[in-house]
Amino acid sequence: MKNYQTRRQAIASMASTCAIPFAFAQTAFPNKPLKIIVPQPPGGGFDFVGRVLAERLGKQLGQSIVVENKPGSGTLVGTDFVAKAAPDGYTLLVGSVSNLALNMGLYANLPYDSLHDFELLGLASSYSYTLMARKDLPFKDLRDLVAYAKTNPGKLSYASAGNGSGQHVLAAALWHLAGVELIHVPYRGAQAAYQDLLGGRVDVFFDLAPTARVQVDAGNVRALATSGAARNPMHPDVPTLIETGVTGTAALELESWFGLFVPSKTPTEVQDKLRSELAKVIDSPETASLFTKAGGRPLALKLDEAKALVRRDVERWTKLIKTIGVKPE
Repeated sequence: MKNYQTRRQAIASMASTCAIPFAFAQTAFPNKPLKIIVPQPPGGGFDFVGRVLAERLGKQLGQSIVVENKPGSGTLVGTDFVAKAAPDGYTLLVGSVSNLALNMGLYANLPYDSLHDFELLGLASSYSYTLMARKDLPFKDLRDLVAYAKTNPGKLSYASAGNGSGQHVLAAALWHLAGVELIHVPYRGAQAAYQDLLGGRVDVFFDLAPTARVQVDAGNVRALATSGAARNPMHPDVPTLIETGVTGTAALELESWFGLFVPSKTPTEVQDKLRSELAKVIDSPETASLFTKAGGRPLALKLDEAKALVRRDVERWTKLIKTIGVKPE
């Protein structure tokens, strides 16, 4: 009887030991589909980056990734949804300068904190802006435009895709640092702004370089400057804002980076898994080619470099927006 009981205990112990790796295998991340939240409607930079990364990251992880568009209040609804989602690695956010850096300065009661509520997985691509002028505007460059604006405050106008949009904030920062006053004309989206720019009813407009390129190459508008730290390959003859010198010693540059983020309390091992597989996607020549053809600049940054870039832009633009007094409404 005693030997029988001993045998039973040994078998039970072996079964328990064998069950440990089995249980681990059953719960290993990821064991179900993931979601990438795009905080804007389909189309545009957020959506494009989200879908490129979803398809390729899903293959790396061996799980499907569903792209879910959650627009509302600009980018607030979708971004806050991820901030408050279960921190299990199954809900990811497409984060950008717009929803993580600019919003911090625009909204007094933002429901999330970009630096404390999210963890960066990786930055994939960035896009600079191009400042365009209606083609019959009688200034040869941005310096001439600023010189005129200084002696004629309120005589020139600038369009944006809406109050608090990247186009609005960047332009407002430029005019503030240059010490000039232009009239802001907000539109509901970039398409309406282009209609009035091409029709000569508004004088200048900032837009993402890939979209602006179509109008610049067609000769419908004139490019005055680009917003990146270096010249944009799509407009090699167009100077950067820094090169124009119109902002003096305050160097103004902005590129709209895009990447993936998770809620800050996501387990470290899950973050590491996602980062490792996402890095393979971002570093692949195929992904880089897709972003380049779409007018973007592929980013191949180390994690500490990417985190430093995000923090720099959040802190810099929060301070600058509050100084200028730009409002989302």
